[in-house]
Amino acid sequence: MDMWSHQADEIDELPAWSMAAGAESLIEIENPLPQRIDREWAFGGATGEGVKVCILDSGVDAEHPLVNGVTRALTIAVDERGAPVAEEDSAGDACGHGTACAGIVRAIAPDAEIHSARVLGAGFSGSGRVLLAGLRWAVAEGFDVINMSLSTTKREFAESLRELADSAYFKRTVLVASAHNMPVESFPWRFASVISVASHEEKDPLCFYVNPRPPVEFFARGVDVEVAWTAGGTIRATGNSFATPCISAIAALILSKHRRLTPFQLKTVLYLTATNVAAGVDA
Repeated sequence: MDMWSHQADEIDELPAWSMAAGAESLIEIENPLPQRIDREWAFGGATGEGVKVCILDSGVDAEHPLVNGVTRALTIAVDERGAPVAEEDSAGDACGHGTACAGIVRAIAPDAEIHSARVLGAGFSGSGRVLLAGLRWAVAEGFDVINMSLSTTKREFAESLRELADSAYFKRTVLVASAHNMPVESFPWRFASVISVASHEEKDPLCFYVNPRPPVEFFARGVDVEVAWTAGGTIRATGNSFATPCISAIAALILSKHRRLTPFQLKTVLYLTATNVAAGVDA
């Protein structure tokens, strides 16, 4: 057992809401970040190996040449009590959207494990209850990164989504969600525990920007992008949906080099390596 694991075991014995006098030594943590963070340190040479990325979407065509297989594919339903029911997904992608996201992740982080959780049907149809169930299942599974290129405008689901997003955050799962393509309020991208993404017009998939005026936090490539689609083909598409897996994949690269980073620390690394932040410009 290494020092960090030993410290974590001791920390688990402390109340989460207070700390007794003299217990400071139990929470001493070595700073995992260097004084200067650049792209070479953050993800230079990384391939995403060992990182589990869940595509919570319309399913994934595992046979698509731009996807090159998935580790696991499940479809999510809801039982009579509202609990998630996960079953093997033999249908694949219902409309192409999830395959597009998976292909983007594969292109940037080729050795990441891609897992598919289908919560949308043909024609991008779905329900808030199934979306909640899918996210609840994915958080419980403990994926490193969950890509959500979808949202809901229905406020009755907002509080449950917020609770799940916070749960993911504290369980060290990075939740990356696309902002709505229209200037409307939707969820879960608006929550602070989520990494929210909108699109820019640059062609480089590793070019991403920090937004100085949130709630959208990052801009990534998402305009006129060639993406994997149904029947083994591709289309050219535009939308925040396709910017989001760029950030998910970069997060996978970072985590494959620095496994102990928390979501808070990872977001800091993303900020410092963004194209418009000084520490990332010359990387």
